[in-house]
Amino acid sequence: MLTVAIKQFTLWLATGTEAIAGALIAIAVIEATIRTVPIALRSFRAANPAWSHEAKEEVRLRLGRWLALALEFELGADILRTAIAPTWSEIGQLAAIAAVRTALNYFLQQEIDKAAVRRGGSSQPDSGPSSFSIAPPPEVGAPNGDVQRQA
Repeated sequence: MLTVAIKQFTLWLATGTEAIAGALIAIAVIEATIRTVPIALRSFRAANPAWSHEAKEEVRLRLGRWLALALEFELGADILRTAIAPTWSEIGQLAAIAAVRTALNYFLQQEIDKAAVRRGGSSQPDSGPSSFSIAPPPEVGAPNGDVQRQA
């Protein structure tokens, strides 16, 4: 009787963990969409294509970080399900799924790290959702931000 209750609780916990992963993915997609729309609108008018590329890469990397976090939750759910899997066949299937998710997470993190090196920064997440500005970078100019024009 206690064994059945523990298995049921573990299944409930695994399902809840998967629900959290689903919510994280939804948040990631919503955030990426909100950040992409202004970039797309400005890229039609922007004279600096490098800005557009950098802005798109920033959105892609933030989405990747969210997805990596969601994959961690999915892996946690797989571990919980493995703990109560009654057959070797189910354990094998869960192990294969966990291996694929771990590989995806590994390569996603490699991509994030490579992008951070290209940008000369850190692969750590930004300080917060508002830390990314959609405005293009200022022109090279004086310390007060005024553009210096050569005569």
